[in-house]
Amino acid sequence: MSLAILPESRATRRIAPSIPDPIISLQNVCKGFGSGATRTEVLADINLQLREGEFLAVVGFSGSGKTTFTKLLAGLEKPDSGQIMMRGSPITGPGPERGIVFQNYSLLPWLTVRGNIALSVDTVFAKWSKGERRDHVEQFIEMVGLSHAAHRRPHELSGGMRQRTSLARTLAMKPEVLLLDEPLSALDALTRSTLQEEILSIWEAEKQTCLMITNDVDEAMLVADRIVPLNPGPNATLGPVFDVRLDRPRDKTALNHDEGFKELRNTITNYLVSVRQQARDAQRLAGGGAKFELPDIQPKDLSLATKAVFNSPPTGR
Repeated sequence: MSLAILPESRATRRIAPSIPDPIISLQNVCKGFGSGATRTEVLADINLQLREGEFLAVVGFSGSGKTTFTKLLAGLEKPDSGQIMMRGSPITGPGPERGIVFQNYSLLPWLTVRGNIALSVDTVFAKWSKGERRDHVEQFIEMVGLSHAAHRRPHELSGGMRQRTSLARTLAMKPEVLLLDEPLSALDALTRSTLQEEILSIWEAEKQTCLMITNDVDEAMLVADRIVPLNPGPNATLGPVFDVRLDRPRDKTALNHDEGFKELRNTITNYLVSVRQQARDAQRLAGGGAKFELPDIQPKDLSLATKAVFNSPPTGR
């Protein structure tokens, strides 16, 4: 797929900080599902380095393989080929050093907010004393603003409160890498905006390496140091990396008036629209030669007179 060279944005011309070492690297990663005629190649030749302490956003359309990409990083899926390394060692499965927040909350319905968070803390920090674990749980309940609802179960919470619980449960594990799989996509606009700011403030305080999957370019630009588009699948590949060199802390209202922000947003949006159109054109060309055999059915002529018979006796009597 040939892509036009994109102009450099003003937001990418600002002075960049020194580049930290990568904590996770993906090398020629491919992943598909199924076999034979039903085989679907989801990701192809994925190469990327997630840098220590950075906030990276991967943006793309629904169905492009973003969740599969996240599961590979979390160790919930294994690549068909290629390697995923963390600090030089292959990722072979899930681990507490990589925490993931799903878009569907994934809370245990019979446990309270406190119980859901305590479950992960008790598992990861089993050697701590009971008091240490209890204080640790309360710290993260307070961090996400749920002290007043710590005794409630998931069905008693709003969508935003459930996602706060899920976020606190993952953060309480103190992972080195935080993976956010479209964590705000199911929320209303106001709740989403609030949680965007909370996630950003938590990241700035904790300084964890963070990767967010999203389909919202504005959201990616608000939180990320770098943005990487995931081109439409099948055989989805990563697009060019866009550096977001905007000063922190970032104010959403102020950014809307920033020329560099607006220019970079247009550049990324135009790129995504362009690759989607190219993917659609390629798909249409690939299916252009397909032939379908139509059934030999003649339509009924409704202009001819018809006789409706209701409960009439059999003829011949």
